[in-house]
Amino acid sequence: MLFTIAGFPAEVFAHGVTEGDKGFIQESSGVMIFPFIYLGAKHMVTGYDHLLFLVGVIFFLYRFKDVALYVSLFALGHTVTLLFGTLMQISVNAYLIDAIIGFSIVYKALDNLGAFQRWFGVQPDTRIATMIFGLFHGFGLATKILDYQVSPDGLVTNLIAFNVGVEIGQLLALSVILIAMGFWRRSTRFSRQAYSAQVVLMTAGFLLTGYQLTGYFVA
Repeated sequence: MLFTIAGFPAEVFAHGVTEGDKGFIQESSGVMIFPFIYLGAKHMVTGYDHLLFLVGVIFFLYRFKDVALYVSLFALGHTVTLLFGTLMQISVNAYLIDAIIGFSIVYKALDNLGAFQRWFGVQPDTRIATMIFGLFHGFGLATKILDYQVSPDGLVTNLIAFNVGVEIGQLLALSVILIAMGFWRRSTRFSRQAYSAQVVLMTAGFLLTGYQLTGYFVA
């Protein structure tokens, strides 16, 4: 059954792939490095869930080495579970995975607001949390790939090419985000607007989580 919310199909809010790309993936056979690099880059650039989480991760990072560290941890987690999940054919319900991905955005917004320190008196290690959520993001995509029953011919090479594309797309998207945030941070209004930005991120995360959980229970 196709689940819809406010007229939009659930796939719009899921860790999805366009119908055209889905058909290409299902019909592909053999090593296809450049097409899969393109698909990986496209997936990241259009993956709002990835981007919202990464915006939260880098929001208060000002040094390049810090940005590189956190992005690398996320990429490592994403790569491990994408390859492991696909090659070992470990499939997890896509709705539940996407709900966790939505929650990762909520988590990061709360972390940025210092909520855990105020509520529980502890500050979680954001590096570990970033890698853990990267693992979930990778599983989300692995689940989709398994659903499409990709040909085993050239699978490993194509998955590696896809991951290369994901990293290229991530660098392109983050470059645009960091440039925009650089201008925003120089504004005198940044400190006042930062709180509101985290509330917006948290709201988006809750909405994504709610959509996916509803889809899980009614689909």
